[in-house]
Amino acid sequence: MKFTKRAVALVGAVIMLAPLVACGSSSSSSDSGSATTSIVVWSWDSTVPRTVAGFEKANPNIKVKVTNAGTNKDEYTALNNAMSAGKGAPDIAQIEYYALPEYVIRDNLQNLSSLGASSYKSFYTPGTWSSVNINGGVYALPIDSGPMALFYNKEVFDKAGVTQVPTTWDEFYEAAKKIRATGSYITSDTGDAGFFDSMTWQAGATPFATSKDGKTVTIGLTTDSGVKKWPAFWQKMINEDLLDTKTPGWSDDWNKGLNDGSIASLLTGAWMPYNLLSGAPDGSGKWRVAQMPTWEAGGTENSENGGSSLAIIKSSDDAKVKAAYKFLDYVAHSATGIKTRVDAGAFPADNDTLKSSDFLDATSLTDSNGKANEYFGGQEYNKVLAKAATDVITGYKFLPFEVYARGIFADDAGAAYTDKSITLSQGIAAWQKNLTKYAESQGYTVK
Repeated sequence: MKFTKRAVALVGAVIMLAPLVACGSSSSSSDSGSATTSIVVWSWDSTVPRTVAGFEKANPNIKVKVTNAGTNKDEYTALNNAMSAGKGAPDIAQIEYYALPEYVIRDNLQNLSSLGASSYKSFYTPGTWSSVNINGGVYALPIDSGPMALFYNKEVFDKAGVTQVPTTWDEFYEAAKKIRATGSYITSDTGDAGFFDSMTWQAGATPFATSKDGKTVTIGLTTDSGVKKWPAFWQKMINEDLLDTKTPGWSDDWNKGLNDGSIASLLTGAWMPYNLLSGAPDGSGKWRVAQMPTWEAGGTENSENGGSSLAIIKSSDDAKVKAAYKFLDYVAHSATGIKTRVDAGAFPADNDTLKSSDFLDATSLTDSNGKANEYFGGQEYNKVLAKAATDVITGYKFLPFEVYARGIFADDAGAAYTDKSITLSQGIAAWQKNLTKYAESQGYTVK
């Protein structure tokens, strides 16, 4: 569920060239006199296949094949290649929220409004529902979410004398100095575009917009007040060596840092618990979860980091579309489908689960041996994460070539993390310049 990085740099270029393609990988057949529809789902999420047995039992005339096309970046490449070729695309594809606008602009996705999804607004959290609503249509259903939270190693914080969890960014800065004095870093960042989006989003930024006809984009990275606020703060952290800017996220060294306490906290999505359990097992009982620090005391503003949806690839075959929507609705909207995925570790996007006592009262994770592990020291961690989900600011928009944009982030803004002669603000300005150039080369009018 984590965001893609430099490896997807070329995907955006493929996306902009890919034509509309009908679903071409499913078929209908006759089974004992009744029509059977077969659909193909592409998903890297390990919890989606778990829903198939229950769905097929309830819908015996629909057969579902879930294919893992690789990681998120691999799936996007395969999906775009299939669309370019005009054949081989699945009926349903898992698409992260940030990548969704690209496929909508190209008219590759089925608008689910007429199929019944337009009435689902109150079912989902504000952030996830906003992410699948584009240009007045509903183009996917949320299957998970990533409201931001502060995951911290209480043992390291206590050792440093940080006995009160930071609730503002000023307090976070003061805590970072104390933790650095012990030899650890409060957190790490080597220049991650998804993290940049989340942090500026939380600061109230809205630097991107796309006209309804998809022909004009706004890129306001150098003028948006929310964008300016966060880099100024983060630059101070970089200048004073309060951030680990050398250890790439999701690397072996990063997991080692989380495991031994040399990286003492993470500002990340609510999907992180099981990643901590597997990547930093020695942290069991030491870690806790808190709300994100805010810019003003008493603030509640939050943002998303990660999360994905299931979308139906546009098709002229009504039978395929109807069958695909039934499965999508089961996975993302039915209580049974959602529970199957949440029990397997997915963080929910629906309000009912986030309010349920079974979810909120949980104090343990289930390890690979099926045993309960109170990784967060007995804390009812989901209560914190559920609150985080309700505080997400709506209205943040992604570029219609966001995959490409994130792919070049490290080349521009990322330079500020390794080159002291370049500030983060200067790197962001360079990023805007290159994004503008790319947009214009793709035929967009840039504001």
